[in-house]
Amino acid sequence: MSLAAAPAFDGKAFVKHLSTAPGVYRMIAADDAVLYVGKAGALKNRVSSYFNATPKSARIMAMLAQTARMEVTVTRTEAEALILENQLIKSLKPRYNVLLRDDKSYPYVLMTQEAWPRIAMHRGPRSIPGRYFGPYASVGAVRDTLNLMHKLFKLRSCEDSVFRNRSRPCLQHQIGRCSAPCVGLVPARDYAESVRRSGLFLEGRSDELSEELAKSMEAASVRLDFEEAARLRDLLQSIRSLQARQYVDGRAADLDVLAIAMHGVTACVLLLAFRDGRNLGTRAFFPKTNGSENAEEVLAAFVSQYYGEQTPPREIVLDRDIPDRDLIEHALSSTSDRRVQIKCNVRAERAGYVDLARRNAELALAAERTSHAAQHTRAEGLRELLELETLPSRIECFDISHTMGEATVASCVVFDAQGPVRGQYRRFNISGIEPGDDYAAMHQAIERRFRRAMEEGGVTPDILLIDGGAGQVAQARAVLDDLGVEGVALVGVAKGPERRPGEEELLLPDGRTVRPGAESPALQLVQQVRDEAHRFAITGHRGRRQKARNTSRLEDIAGIGPRRRANLLRHFGGLGGLKAAGIEEIARVDGINDALAERIYATLHGLDVPDKPVERPPTPSDTTETTGDARSEG
Repeated sequence: MSLAAAPAFDGKAFVKHLSTAPGVYRMIAADDAVLYVGKAGALKNRVSSYFNATPKSARIMAMLAQTARMEVTVTRTEAEALILENQLIKSLKPRYNVLLRDDKSYPYVLMTQEAWPRIAMHRGPRSIPGRYFGPYASVGAVRDTLNLMHKLFKLRSCEDSVFRNRSRPCLQHQIGRCSAPCVGLVPARDYAESVRRSGLFLEGRSDELSEELAKSMEAASVRLDFEEAARLRDLLQSIRSLQARQYVDGRAADLDVLAIAMHGVTACVLLLAFRDGRNLGTRAFFPKTNGSENAEEVLAAFVSQYYGEQTPPREIVLDRDIPDRDLIEHALSSTSDRRVQIKCNVRAERAGYVDLARRNAELALAAERTSHAAQHTRAEGLRELLELETLPSRIECFDISHTMGEATVASCVVFDAQGPVRGQYRRFNISGIEPGDDYAAMHQAIERRFRRAMEEGGVTPDILLIDGGAGQVAQARAVLDDLGVEGVALVGVAKGPERRPGEEELLLPDGRTVRPGAESPALQLVQQVRDEAHRFAITGHRGRRQKARNTSRLEDIAGIGPRRRANLLRHFGGLGGLKAAGIEEIARVDGINDALAERIYATLHGLDVPDKPVERPPTPSDTTETTGDARSEG
């Protein structure tokens, strides 16, 4: 018996019951997928515009044809609606909204959130607690900023494992780039103040910082603390000297310049950033327009979403006006607790910046279009080689990496029509197999990836590439057959004679073995994906191997905490010296009794650990064993 088709959504009837209050509306398809999220100053007026007789673009008509229902959320103000819209777009990723792509690859300056914060460069997901400043245009810009921070504020840059085990100041302190909090040479209050001031500087608030330092210097002089006054004077002079160099040619202090270039539905937004007068360079973004050809709409969506995540500067200059400019300006000002100005039609030096950004946007877009055209040609070649009906929309590749069977890691990388989808890369730490058994490693990795997909209804690839020959492919095929995975074209990629690129052999799903040759677009795409899987696997393997080698076997011994471990390693000069020592010599170390020395010796030499209690109860510092941050064995 056939089911009746669901009735079409009656937009006009829906509008009758809407309020004229500000809010957010969501268009939802029959399968509950969110098609579009929009904001409105008056919900009834905005939503009704979709269902009147005014001609609409093909994109809007396609979206309305798929809409099965709508939902609205009323807000107090239009600015609140804008903020909620950005949050929903980020979390729901609607099919027809302009989407700002993930920029995890850009570097940041990280100031950690701990008792003695450190400052360092950071890339990737922002999972470490702390404050993130940026993103910066390049690693070089981050290093220049860090160099300045160390000179001005003397914050530490060392890893926690080094910081917690130092017994004397390092070279950074000796050359005046660190205040040596590791050995207590700076009071906690003074260090915290340096952290706060460096935050002001990184936020582009150096004028405010200069005024504060001047007042603190005067107060120190009044209370006759001339040493502190001299220190503040030197810091103030350094900052003002830097400002003088920055303003000598009239450059803006805290400014972003944005320009957009479009070709059809492909867009490039170019960002030129200045902070404290320092030119941080340019970065090109390629937002997903999802069919929109309106440059003003795309730029407005970019500004709203980008500065919803990043701290906006005091001034944002655009190469054109955008819808709701005043609203976005008000929302950014309210969320950043300072006035933010969004300008267009500027003159003088700012017009020069806009022209520079516009020309760079056009160049970046041209390069991106060329890259996309080449990617499409390669995908078409692979489709023809594998005799697929449509272009592959998802390609996954697996590779195995280890060193003589140690720290085996399997990688899975994902490519779509635009290229790598790094947010969906996965690594699998392989265990429970014979060291060096690549077949078993591949079997385990493929099974873990596809078993979860089958159990949870996850996505599967159109093409599955296996870096290896017939043996690895057979393992993958066995897993797919056992799990009942269908519709996946399985292809093996074996190295050719003398391992020369361009001579790879492809084991096709029908059992044929072909060598497309170096000129084949299909092989070029396979090489690109395979090389990325290889790089990702090696990186994971090296990290796992280094972690294993940096982890002290002392951490597994009951009664050994950070202080005792540090005493042992310092006394013997490292784990090698400790392993060469006898029980009596180990027992001479401060805090180590005979029973514990015997336990240490047995553990390090693979002997049965004696079942004897530790005579002296451990001190609080010994039992504060966390996650093994102090792992420096020399």
